[in-house]
Amino acid sequence: MKIKKILFLFLTLILCFSALSVPLIKNAKSINVVNAVSSSAKAMCVLEKDSKRILFSKNENEKLPMASTTKVVTAITAINNCQNLDEYIQVDDEAVGVEGTSIYLRKGETIKVRDLLYGLMLRSGNDAATALACHIGGSVKGFANMMNNLASNIGAINSHFANPHGLDNPEHYTTAYDLALITSYALNNPIFKEIVSTKKYTIPQTNVSEKRYLTNKNRLLSSLEGCCGVKTGFTSKAGRCLVSATERNNMTVVCVVLNCGPMFEESSALLNESNYNYKNVKIIDKNQEIYNEYIIDEKEGRLYLYTDEDFYYPLTKNEYKDLKLLCNVKLDNAEKGDEVGEIQIFFQEHLLKKLKLFTMNKIDKLIDSKTLSISEVLWEEKINEN
Repeated sequence: MKIKKILFLFLTLILCFSALSVPLIKNAKSINVVNAVSSSAKAMCVLEKDSKRILFSKNENEKLPMASTTKVVTAITAINNCQNLDEYIQVDDEAVGVEGTSIYLRKGETIKVRDLLYGLMLRSGNDAATALACHIGGSVKGFANMMNNLASNIGAINSHFANPHGLDNPEHYTTAYDLALITSYALNNPIFKEIVSTKKYTIPQTNVSEKRYLTNKNRLLSSLEGCCGVKTGFTSKAGRCLVSATERNNMTVVCVVLNCGPMFEESSALLNESNYNYKNVKIIDKNQEIYNEYIIDEKEGRLYLYTDEDFYYPLTKNEYKDLKLLCNVKLDNAEKGDEVGEIQIFFQEHLLKKLKLFTMNKIDKLIDSKTLSISEVLWEEKINEN
């Protein structure tokens, strides 16, 4: 069999529908999506949490006010920058009497950071947001800088935060896509996830206040299958806003609607449609060898390769044909477990992911000391065998 000196092979995966971190591709938004269900929202974005693939969207990059959905960013910024959520803090005077929704913090009150976070996300307390900002950021402005740094670091580049509560400010805005991206990041934090999925919570009595009984304003937690949060919002300028998410069948879907009158109804429809149309497909299994064979010696054996991580991607039934793999391998020696190359995963000609390839067996003899050849004939034979 003829040995090639440059190693490459495009493989098209034809996967069974039932069979089937971070960054993925930067231009994920250019990948085709299913025609979105109708939405009255001024902007909306539905995103699969781990792949960051957009499933549905409308004006997703338009900069808009977002009211109290801001508190998604406030909460994860506070959690990331507080070493002990059970520490008691004294409420800053600036946090007393903040306009809008409140948990009615009092001058001189001492309260746990954790309790402020529940007051922030369940009752949507603007005073809780300010108290957290003053404690963790030193001031509202200092904390807003921390929020902006977090957003920038995870790729939410079309957002700017001027405060921790979401009251209207010309310098306070986001996009549906950015907010979905930040929420996807936040949901990876177990503390954040626990708080936003909580339906009821009691803040214990403090030095100047009786117990506070909180009920989550997100009614999808009780009405939508698999709902795991996350935050409501409203101002006269921003309109009704909602960030919501579901966990079903090994897939977490995040939905953002901005300035949407029937925000609960439309978010529920978008999330149900996403879970109906898409399945989180396991494209690469770290426990199985890669399904192609590499010639070591036509008589003495072949090399089998594997990756050290799984890879999933949300797909519709009609999109399996758009998946392709490109394997590149180069060896000088081949001990078991050696890294010998990479496998690239493409979807609709976009590079989704690169994974390292490792040897499953030891090879003592190579045909070529510099490169290892792939037999297209053997690949075709393997397909015919099945």
